[in-house]
Amino acid sequence: MSNNRWTTADIGDQSGRVAVVTGANSGLGLETARALAHRGATVVLAVRNVGKGQAAADDITAGGPGAKVGLQELDLASLASVRTAADELRAKFDRIDLLIDRLLPVAGSRIVSVSSVAHRVWSRINFNDLQAEKGYNRVAAYGRSKLANLLFTYELQRRLGQAGAGTKALAAHPGVSNTELGRHLPPGPRQFAEMARPMGQSAASGALPTLRAATDPAATGGQYYGPGGFMELEGRPVLVRSSARSHEAETQKKLWAASEQLTGVTFPFGA
Repeated sequence: MSNNRWTTADIGDQSGRVAVVTGANSGLGLETARALAHRGATVVLAVRNVGKGQAAADDITAGGPGAKVGLQELDLASLASVRTAADELRAKFDRIDLLIDRLLPVAGSRIVSVSSVAHRVWSRINFNDLQAEKGYNRVAAYGRSKLANLLFTYELQRRLGQAGAGTKALAAHPGVSNTELGRHLPPGPRQFAEMARPMGQSAASGALPTLRAATDPAATGGQYYGPGGFMELEGRPVLVRSSARSHEAETQKKLWAASEQLTGVTFPFGA
């Protein structure tokens, strides 16, 4: 039976595992990194602002003496920064168990992408304007990006399975959590987010679906975790369903091919 009361107490010993957590200087990323580090993992905070990253690392180690926390400068808006970070991580570590880089040779390694309930809004990828150069709306772009996270996860898992790789690709979403994300919204949605804040859960609770996807021994590739409460807005992490559009195989393949073309990056396994 699935554990529908899962908490950080259910995270097993992570000693010997290396985890790279992006956006880890605040909010969900910080809480994910904290939980993994306090269970023994070596955690790399991949952050754009190294100063804020160091403050986050200090916060984690203050609450867990002996926690192994490192920093990696990474600006996800820059492909050059992504490539530099990947090269530096490969030079530092001969294995990575969670998220990116040297995963394929590591048995039991996992890639966890963070989506959102917003993937159901504006839930169609516009392949004629993937970069939103013809018209940009922050809310629509966010929803589409979170749909893209799921399309990527499912296509990645299909390819991993066909290649017989030991790595699993999973996804998670935090429901409604009290983080700094709302400050980036336009005035109308930002005001709604502020009104909804008292109903939201903490960042630590919002990080639980990601942590379960990353550490639960029963989790399998292609699964999607989210809060089990009303409309998946809050609650303990459970298996949830994503939109029908996120499961469209042809859309998954088409987005994968477009992503390879835009980034110039291909993975070491075929379609």
